[in-house]
Amino acid sequence: MTASQRREQLLAVSRGLFAEKGFDGTSVEEIAARAEVSKPVVYEHFGGKEGIYAVVVDREVQALTAALSGALDEGGHPKVLLERTALALLSYIEASEDGFRILVRDSPVAQATGTFSSLIGDVATQVEHLLAHQFRTRGLDPKVAPIYAQMLVGMVALTGQYWLDARSPKKTEVAAHLVNLAWNGLADMEKRPRLITTPGS
Repeated sequence: MTASQRREQLLAVSRGLFAEKGFDGTSVEEIAARAEVSKPVVYEHFGGKEGIYAVVVDREVQALTAALSGALDEGGHPKVLLERTALALLSYIEASEDGFRILVRDSPVAQATGTFSSLIGDVATQVEHLLAHQFRTRGLDPKVAPIYAQMLVGMVALTGQYWLDARSPKKTEVAAHLVNLAWNGLADMEKRPRLITTPGS
């Protein structure tokens, strides 16, 4: 096995273990044992568990970012963009279950970037610009677009986490329901929403 082949083997083994047991539950000993190598081989390639985890997470972030950005970059009617984004996330989950499990787990404290929440924040920033334009068109205040972007993206992300295990109904149905709630809610928004009850009442 060449050095690059060994590296890929160690990444594949580690990815499976991180998905199954999480970062804290996985040890270098387990990675080495499952790959049928000695511990020094793992250290030689990645410097330790943190190094191999960082590469695994980075690859998953890149794959999911590419899928979501591709859905948003194609342009079109906002409802179609919402459909494509929901389907892109669900398709990624379907094709990369282990990768998604790794992304939504708690990452090491030292890992400031590359987490699922930071990725979702990046997507929300892209969505924010689209929403601000739609808000202006509909006579709504574009200054509140950032919070609506977080709500929309959060709704899609949490639904994805639920669907990861449920896998029912089918992907296209889940996407249709997501779009139904998000789009029909956005279509009839009030300009100045108010709570029916106030705190303390």
